[in-house]
Parts: sequence; structure tokens; C-alpha cells
Amino acid sequence: MDHLPDPLERLATRLEMLERRVAVLEHGSEAPGPALLPDAPATQAAQATETLPFSQSGSMFSVMGKAMLGIAGAYVLRAVAESSSLPKLVVAAVAIGYALMWLVWAVRSKADEKLASIVYACTSAMILAPLLWELTLRFKVLDPAATAGVLSGYVIAAFGLAFKRDHAPVLWVANVTAAVVALGLAVATHDLGPFLGALLLMVLCGEIAAACRLELSQRPLVAAITDLGVWGLIFIYSGPAAARAGYPEVGALKLLAPACLLFLVYAASIVVKTLVQKRPISVFETGQTLIAFLLAACTLLYFAPAAGAPVLAAACLALSAASYTAVFVFFAGEGQGRNYHVFASWSVALLLAGSLLCFAPPGLSLFLGAAAIVTTLLGTRLHRTTLQVHGLLYLVAAAIASGLPVYTFRALAGALPASPSWTVFLVCAVAIACYRAAKPAGAEWTQRLLHLVPAAIAVCGLAALLVQGLLGLLALVLVPDVYHIAFIRTLITCALALLLAYSGSRWQRTELNWIAWATLTFVAAKLLFEDLRHGNLVFIAASIFLFAVTLMAVPRLTRRGQRI
Repeated sequence: MDHLPDPLERLATRLEMLERRVAVLEHGSEAPGPALLPDAPATQAAQATETLPFSQSGSMFSVMGKAMLGIAGAYVLRAVAESSSLPKLVVAAVAIGYALMWLVWAVRSKADEKLASIVYACTSAMILAPLLWELTLRFKVLDPAATAGVLSGYVIAAFGLAFKRDHAPVLWVANVTAAVVALGLAVATHDLGPFLGALLLMVLCGEIAAACRLELSQRPLVAAITDLGVWGLIFIYSGPAAARAGYPEVGALKLLAPACLLFLVYAASIVVKTLVQKRPISVFETGQTLIAFLLAACTLLYFAPAAGAPVLAAACLALSAASYTAVFVFFAGEGQGRNYHVFASWSVALLLAGSLLCFAPPGLSLFLGAAAIVTTLLGTRLHRTTLQVHGLLYLVAAAIASGLPVYTFRALAGALPASPSWTVFLVCAVAIACYRAAKPAGAEWTQRLLHLVPAAIAVCGLAALLVQGLLGLLALVLVPDVYHIAFIRTLITCALALLLAYSGSRWQRTELNWIAWATLTFVAAKLLFEDLRHGNLVFIAASIFLFAVTLMAVPRLTRRGQRI
């Protein structure tokens, strides 16, 4: 065409563009895009790009039209079912196959036709959801078990069809639709078991896909629906029988199975993902596994009250040991920070929960005290701050289990307690041992905390024991009055403040100086609220004198340590 005159050349180009526009209108998105000639003017490029939105809109209308035809076909099948011209079971089978056909059509769409894939998947869901609802509740063609089987088959078909093609939107629509329908029918039919089984199958399929490195966005939503269903089972069947009229009687095994299976699915998924594949655990997996464990624990305690607590305690201790093993064997290297901290937190929480379920208060204090010493020593030897922090938590739990906080408050500020139990002496000894075992404090707050808390527990326990011991000796001579008790408390606390200030300055223990200052604050408040209210003039003067001497001596002892 180079030898043609210029007007004829422009006319030929215009005719060629018109032919391509006609081809686009006839064939939709399958028509080839306008290819510009190398020597075409720039204005022709702008005119050619105008055909793209037009062709896309034509393709969209075509897809929507096909979807509306699919919905119309579903209404035809419903009319046939109401007319009783064919057996309803045959119509149900045809309708289910019809919904699956649209799912297959959605998966077989080309990779660049995302809109068509999503629309056809939604069409399949819109056909299946009301269909199963009416077949189960209105026509009574399918029982709950059969309906749950259809939902399970629908989800499995969606995974089987869309997994290799990576049609994530199709999987999202199919899973969420099936999960919502299963939960709704479980509530409507009052038969929770089959639909909870279908929900558990959906969760399992999602976790298998995640293990195969196909991260699906519908996993949290399906998990939340399943959690709600399991919680509904626990709520309904844990109440009195009169409150669940209309619900079938279910054996203990069927009541225990859903929550336990849910936890096992997520536990196995996490083991595969973190230990086998060396991948970091996600926030969703962390929270969902915790929710599944709590649901399983509630199920055991509600529906197996005799054996539930021992079984749960043994499971907690076993899982704690497994988590500790994973933390220090598999997650101690680089790049495993999130797994390390998550499993470490689970370890200490599981050990505390298992010990609470296993032991009575005296034995609990002994067990937790031993755990505190062992973890603190191992943390110091292995240079693991995590273990030292765990030892601190076990020590605090042992102090609470022994009643040390209540005993200390009553001995130093309230009504005098009875003779202390042996667990109080035990916790004081454990606190001293943990304080001595911890490595020297550095600049980090965790290291300072590792020294401050054991020292504070030991000081509080020793102060309470000294007050009660000295009052016991005084009781051999006379009956202590309130002002005697107030003065002895002031004497012991001032003496401890001086001892703490001296020890902190002598051995460069900053945390002891902090406790000494806290003790001075306590003595000042005690003088105001106890000594001045209940003491006589002689003992008030003596208490004020002791406080004044201590107030002058503590800063000097502290500065002496700083100079050294």
C-alpha cells in the first residue's frame, strides 16, 4: 500500500479498523485486540484503545446473561419438583448435578477470565444453597446426614477441580457457601452432628491446602463458623435437658468428638507447617489453635466430668513437654523467632494449666517451686532468658498457690494470721534459690526483672515470718496489744530496709536498693495509717525515731555502694 495515494491509504486503514471492530462485537473477548500498523498515526492508536472497554463490557454482559439463564434453569427444576410430575429424589439429584455443572464451568474458565469464573461460581452457590435448604426443610427429600454429605462432596469437588488450576475465588465461594449453609441447617434442623462433621471436613481441606502452600483467604471465616458451631453444641448440651427440647439425645463420644477433632486438625497442621516445612506460624493459626484447645478443654470438662480433668491435665503436661522440646531443639536457630516465642508461651501456659488440674494447693506449690528452680538453673546454664522468665512465672504462681501474698499482707498490715504453713517457708526458700541462680543483671529490663521479683518475694515472706516470730516470742511474756504489734512491724521493716540498702551497696545489687526504697515508702504509710491511729505516745515516738534513723541511713548506704 506504500504506492497508493494518501487519501486511499487512509481509507484502507479506516476500513481495516472497522472490520476489526465488527469482529470484536461478534466474538466478544475472544476477538483479537487491534494491532496498529507501524506507520499509523498517533490518533489511530487513541481510536484503537477505545475498543477495549467496549469489548470488556460486552463480555461482562455475556457472562451475566449466562448466569441469569442458569438461575432460570434452577427455577424450572424447582417448579418440576413442586409439580410432582417426577420423583422428588430424581429432581434433587438432577438439581445437585446442575449446581455442580456450574462449578465445573467456573473452574474451566480461562485464567484471564476471572470475572466469568467468579460469576459462574456464585451462580453455582446460588443454585445449591436454596436448593438444599428446601430439599431438607420443606420437601423432606434429604435428611440432615444426606444434606451434610452433599455439602461435603461439593467442597471436595471444588478443591479437586480448582486446586491444580489455582482458582482461589472459586474455592472461596464454594467453601464459604457450604459453611454458611451447614451452620444454618444445623440450627434449623436441630441436628448438629452431621453438619459439624461437614464443617470439620471443610477445615481439614483448608489446612491440607495450606500445607501444600496454597494460602486461602476463606480459612479464617470457615474456622470462625466451625468454632461457632462447636460452641453452640457445648452451650446447648451442657445445660439442663428441659432447655434443649427438640434436640436429639447424643452420646458422650459424639459430644466430645467435634471439638477434639478440631484441635487435632489444627495441631497437626501446625506441626507440619513449623516442624516439617520450617515455615513461620501465622497469627490466624496461633489464635485459632488456642480457640480450638479451649473448646476441646470445655468439652472434656462438661461432657466427661469424671475423667475429663485428669485427661486434660495429662494432655496439658504432655503438650507442654512437646512444646519445650520444639522450642529448644527445632526453633533455636535463626529465622525461627516467631515460632520460638509462640511455642515458648504455649509451653509455660500449658504447664501452669496442667499443674493446676493435677495438684492440690500444697502439692501445687511444691511442683511449681521445683519447676521454678529447674528452669532458672537451666536458663542460667544454657544462657536462655526465656527459661529464666518461665522460672519467674512459676515462682509467682507457686507464691500465689501457697497463700504467701495473703499471709504477708495480714502479717504486715492486717489482722494477724494463724501459723504459716510449710509452703510459705518453701516458697521463700525457692525465691532465694532463684535469686541466687539468676545470672547478674544487665541493662535490659528482663534481666533486672529476673532479680527484682524473686528478691521482693523473698523479702516479703521473710518480713512476715519475722513479724509473726517476734510476736510469738513476745506472747510468751505478755499479751500483745495493737501498739505492740504496730511497733514490731515498724521495727522489722526498718531493719530490713537497712539490711537491703547495705546488701545492695555491698554487692552492687541495684534491685535490693529499689526494694529498700519501697520498704521506706511502706513504713511511711504504715506510720500514718497504723501507728498514729492505734499506738500510745511512747511507742509512737519509738516508731517515728526508727523511721527517722532509717530514712537518714538508707540514702547514705546507697551512695556508699555507688562510690564503691
